[in-house]
Amino acid sequence: MTDVENLSQIQIQHKSESAGHRVSIAPMLDWTDRHCRYFHRQLTKHAMLYTEMVTTGAIIHGKGDYLEYNEEEHPVALQLGGSDPKAMAHCAKLAEQRGYDEVNINVGCPSDRVQNGMFGACLMSRPDLVAQCVSEMRELVDIPVTVKCRIGIDDSDEYQFLADFIETVEAAGCGAFTVHARKAWLKGLSPKQNREVPPLNYERVYQLKQKHPNLEITINGGITAIDDMQGHLNYVDGVMVGREAYQNPFLLANVDQQFYGCDEPVLTRNQIIERMMPYIESQVSKDATVWHIVRHMLGLFQSQPGARSFRRFLSENASKNPKNPQILLDAAALIIEG
Repeated sequence: MTDVENLSQIQIQHKSESAGHRVSIAPMLDWTDRHCRYFHRQLTKHAMLYTEMVTTGAIIHGKGDYLEYNEEEHPVALQLGGSDPKAMAHCAKLAEQRGYDEVNINVGCPSDRVQNGMFGACLMSRPDLVAQCVSEMRELVDIPVTVKCRIGIDDSDEYQFLADFIETVEAAGCGAFTVHARKAWLKGLSPKQNREVPPLNYERVYQLKQKHPNLEITINGGITAIDDMQGHLNYVDGVMVGREAYQNPFLLANVDQQFYGCDEPVLTRNQIIERMMPYIESQVSKDATVWHIVRHMLGLFQSQPGARSFRRFLSENASKNPKNPQILLDAAALIIEG
């Protein structure tokens, strides 16, 4: 190995004091809205949940309530997109007033739209600006201000580039970083390709933790199983699961027992559906439709017999019956009977 000389000698012997970060679910645009987060909270009571990235412009100038969430989601963090220190600090204060447990700065998204707004992964080349954002945010709020970044960008993907960024932002008062173990190509690759094409380099993140034991380091990227999580926790403080948590959400049903010492039995998929029904009924009596909520549940029976029928039934019928929660129970019945 080039980045870590002897991983067996640097395995972490302690667990993070911030237990919520031992397992977290990544902020995912168009996916981790408040309905999705409520669903995920039925699967794990302890993992840290993150909102979709919300820009400072949307919060300050938008007409909707971009800070809305359900009280049941705690612990929950707002992921904030922006680079103007005053605006970032203002939005952090609003988030704290609304009861969020953390504000996370997006320094990882590689999309052109995000770059044009001067936030996301391109900010890795502006560590002083990120540090200024952190500093001004921390002056206004008492909740943690954290950063989610990549291991590098474009041709700046050596360890020292990452270390310099982390050290500059740490000096401003940030003590917790989530690091996606891929670099981002800011030109030439789509956001989807940037989640798949650049190779994973977990050792780079392990090295960061080894050299900065005082920092809370969470690793992200390509984590798809409980065994993966357990393996990473030998070297870092926390693991963040992204697409797998969305596409195969039942993975989360074992998190509390495996990582938080919970001795309650793991819920079955049908018990989770039963727990979701009062929420769906409540939400459709307001402004939501059934599809707004159940679209996040399509993967609940992933790899189970009848999973395809479950997904197809919901996809075909939820939009046709926007105010009928029974659709979810009817879809689940296909699994039971099949």
